[in-house]
Formats: sequence, structure tokens, C-alpha cells
Amino acid sequence: MDTWLIVLIVIAVLVVLALAMRKRGGAGKERKAAQARDHLQEAKARTVAADKEQALADEQAARARRERAEVEERAAQAEREARERAGKAEEERSAAQQLQDKAEKLAPGLGRHDDGSGTPPRR
Repeated sequence: MDTWLIVLIVIAVLVVLALAMRKRGGAGKERKAAQARDHLQEAKARTVAADKEQALADEQAARARRERAEVEERAAQAEREARERAGKAEEERSAAQQLQDKAEKLAPGLGRHDDGSGTPPRR
């Protein structure tokens, strides 16, 4: 075989290999671009999901704050009512004591009995 023929075959093989490598490199770039697009789509979907989850969390926190405020308002109202009742009870005790004092002045010793209750015994 002539040398020029061998050189020509080697050059042809090198050209074919170079074209194959170039084509393969282009396919790799396209594959990477497709993978990058997939990543971008997934990132967008996750962002949307995260935004939705954040909105739900914000709504839940607002509901909890509202419920806490309602409970605190009911507790404050109950405490006010309890103070009012305690005040009324004290007024009744005071009125009862005044009546006992008047009764003692009118009839000394009438309210004292052996049982110490301040009420007359039943017959």
C-alpha cells in the first residue's frame, strides 16, 4: 500500500472522529440545556408551593392570634363579673352586719345562742 493512501485513510478516520466528537459535544450541550430547563421548572413549582404554604401558615397564625384575643377578652369579662359579684357579696355582708348590730342594740343578747351560729334554735 502506498504511503499517501495510508495517510489519506488516517486523515479520513480523524475527520470522521472529529465530526463524531463535535456531534457528541452538541448533544451534551442540548442534554444539559434540557436538564437546566427541568431544574428551572421544578424550582418554579417549588416556589409556588412554598408561597402557598407560607400563605397558609400566615393565615393559621392570624387565626391563632384572633382566637387568643377572643379568649383573653372572655377571661377579662369573667374577671370583671367575678369582681362585681365579690363587691355585691361584701355589700350584703356589710348590710347583714349592720342589721345584726341594730338587733343587738334593740335586744341585747338575743342573737347569741349556745351553738354560736347567731341564729335562734329551731323548736
